[in-house]
Order: sequence, then C-alpha cells, then structure tokens
Amino acid sequence: MIRLAPSLLSADFARLGEQVAEAERAGADWIHVDVMDGRFVPNLTVGPLVVEALRRCTRLPLDVHLMVEDPDGLLPAFRAAGADRISVHVEACRHLHRTLARIRELGAAPGVALNPHTPPEAVEWVLEEVDTVVVMTVDPGFGGQQFLPSMVRKVEQLAHLRRERGLDFELQVDGGIDAGNAAQVVQAGATVLVAGHFVYRHPDGVAAALRALRESLGPRAARA
Repeated sequence: MIRLAPSLLSADFARLGEQVAEAERAGADWIHVDVMDGRFVPNLTVGPLVVEALRRCTRLPLDVHLMVEDPDGLLPAFRAAGADRISVHVEACRHLHRTLARIRELGAAPGVALNPHTPPEAVEWVLEEVDTVVVMTVDPGFGGQQFLPSMVRKVEQLAHLRRERGLDFELQVDGGIDAGNAAQVVQAGATVLVAGHFVYRHPDGVAAALRALRESLGPRAARA
C-alpha cells in the first residue's frame, strides 16, 4: 500500500482546519506537518499549539517532521499535542539512538530524515529502531521546490537495505513530489509520498491532486 501524506507547508494557513478536512475527505492517509525553527532551516513554521489544534480536526495520523536543531527538548510537547509519528534529522541528533528511543517511549512512531547531501550509510545502524526513513528529495526549508532526481538512487539503496535485513519501515519521500515523478520513487521503493505544493496549489483542488497522484501509480496505490 502506498500512503499519501499531504504537507501543510503549502496549505492556506488562514484555514488549516478546512485544508486538513479537505485532504481527509479526498482520501489522504496521513497529514504531514513540517516544523521548522529558523535555524536548522531558514524558515519558521508551526509549534505544538498548532499540532494540538490540528489533532481536533482530523482522525488521520499526524506525521510531524522536526526540521530543528534541538529536537530532543521538543519531543514531549509535540507528542502531548497529538503527534502520532515524529521524525528527526540525523544531521541534528548527537545521540540518535537515544532520541529515537525517546520518541517510542512517548508513544509515537519514530522516524529519521536525511538531507539530500547525507548518504544512506548515516542511518544504517538505526534502521532497526525506526518506523520511517524520510528521504528529502529537495533541500529542506521551503515548499514548491523542484524534485532532485539524484535522490532516487538513495531511495533504492535504502529499499535494498530494508529487503536485505527483513525490515518493514516506511520509506518516505519528501520534496517536489507530483504526478510526474511519483511512480518513479515508488518503483525505487518508496511507500509514503509527501506532497505539498502539488496538492494544495493544484488548479483543480486537493481532491483532484490526490486522485492524480493515485492514478499515476496505478494498482500500487490501492488503499487498504
């Protein structure tokens, strides 16, 4: 099953609740929440209070992606706010095993994210500890960027490690995903597609965008 996770980074922040509800009605599987601190990346977005408000708007899993320099201090607040899944960047964690263990202790599904320049070997020794590996297919920090085709090889490498070790972590791609490249990353091994600009800036609306993504994948996108 391929999961679609609309990213709220490209949504209309003046009506986030409506945008989440629209995605849920249109068949989204998760809601992806990009948290940026203005330091790890040059943008500043939302905090736990927004996640708490979103939690009241949807039954879908909230997939919180922490693009922050010091994720450890934020984990309890985001979990308490309603985050179901929390991903941290390998580049930001001094003691990655400890951080991932803490996420699980708090009751959320732990994930690890890699920037485009970071090799898959950087997470090789934590793959047994995670529920999700996030491959950034753009440099993080802004929505609407162009997909980096060179990241397909990284997805393939991580998918190979998953098969080789008999693991079942979700392999998520995040950045520049649209109906033109979705099939390529799924063929490489991706199981979760994060799409923001394509979904929330689609000229025909959210439902049409999600439908186009699923149709581009064919039978692989069938929902359970």
